[in-house]
Amino acid sequence: MQWLAGTLIVTQTLLGLLVLMQLPRALQWRPRRNPRPSAELQAERQRIARELHDNVGSQLVSTMGLLDPQLPAHSQALRALEQCLLDLRLVVDSMDSAADSLTLRLARLRHRIQPVLDRRGIQMAWNVQTADGVETPCAERAQHMVSIVQEALSNVLQHAQATQVRVSVEHDAGQDAWCLEVCDNGRGLPEESSALRARPSGFGMEGMHRRARQMGGALELIRPVDGGTCIRVLVPDQGAPGQALPVL
Repeated sequence: MQWLAGTLIVTQTLLGLLVLMQLPRALQWRPRRNPRPSAELQAERQRIARELHDNVGSQLVSTMGLLDPQLPAHSQALRALEQCLLDLRLVVDSMDSAADSLTLRLARLRHRIQPVLDRRGIQMAWNVQTADGVETPCAERAQHMVSIVQEALSNVLQHAQATQVRVSVEHDAGQDAWCLEVCDNGRGLPEESSALRARPSGFGMEGMHRRARQMGGALELIRPVDGGTCIRVLVPDQGAPGQALPVL
């Protein structure tokens, strides 16, 4: 018994020494597992964002000032440059908001896109609601949801010929999920839409489906009987199992 007790003590001592030897290595790797970017990475992102805003953004604005909106050819070029400027500003915003919540990101998107919708004569109804006791999506999940809204609104601007669009984000307690919808009253989409396939792989409907799957959710394209198009996404709560939810 004494020999067995001595063996256990030696074994426990050796295991303790091994753990102590591995502790510095574990502490060294801990920052790399942190989803928050380092201070150096965040500073570099902000520098690139400033360069894009100050240089590329100003060039686009200057070029737009050279065009006459009364001329049909110039009007089309203005719309294309306006879309480029909007996309640039949204990219700059995303680079400078890695830790922002979903509501803050959506508010920034609305601030950027509202003037463009106003100039196109498109009225937007905005309904973004938080839920008491439910964690609002942040970081990567929030960015995926905002990117889906952004892509859907971009399709409305470029293809839908709509006069109204509605953006809704609410929590569905019955399904423990966030429900995101972007609906318009435009011309609608055929079964095989060339408009949504116009962008390279990874964008358009394909990109929205991919982002929904990465969040463990599901995206549905709805064609209402009275016309228009509705994009609906269900995203499970942060603590819910990461499996795709059935669409409604």
